[in-house]
Amino acid sequence: MRHRFVAHCRESLLVIIDIQRAMLKVINGWEETVRRTDQLIRAAVLYGVPIVVTEHYKKGLGQTIPEIADRLSGAVFFQKEFFSACLEDGFLDTIRRFGRRQIVVAGMEAHVCVLQTVLDLIHWGYDIHLVKNAVNSRYPEDRDTAVDLCRHAGAVVTTAEIVIFQWIRRSNTEEFRKALPIVK
Repeated sequence: MRHRFVAHCRESLLVIIDIQRAMLKVINGWEETVRRTDQLIRAAVLYGVPIVVTEHYKKGLGQTIPEIADRLSGAVFFQKEFFSACLEDGFLDTIRRFGRRQIVVAGMEAHVCVLQTVLDLIHWGYDIHLVKNAVNSRYPEDRDTAVDLCRHAGAVVTTAEIVIFQWIRRSNTEEFRKALPIVK
């Protein structure tokens, strides 16, 4: 057992929150958020980390953007209308079925759906790894405040590369060589 701040691929579940087309119109710097989320997805697939994707009010905000949806063939998609996915019937049951205690979180908007979902997941006893460079909001102040609130509530605030290298654990292996293109 390692420190709870270390993400382990056999204990992790990647949750991607609401990276949908309509959101991109109002969020500056979304390209970097999507790039970092894509890195997490590629590493999760490589290391067998399950992925759950939420889509908020799909009728109005659209589907998960193709830039990442195309890599999510094995992911579980979950439709929601509550800001916190945890308030939706079946979401916590979906999370529990994976039997993973660490939840790595990316998505939009940091101060609304990401924050509320993270706070509720912490309440339910999960170790949250909030990927700071894979969450975003319309306004930087809201994003930064949400990250701070998550940290104060007990989330591990991390980055995509930190999580990926924690999942890798060791150099000079075939898995390490396969992961290098993801972070380069």
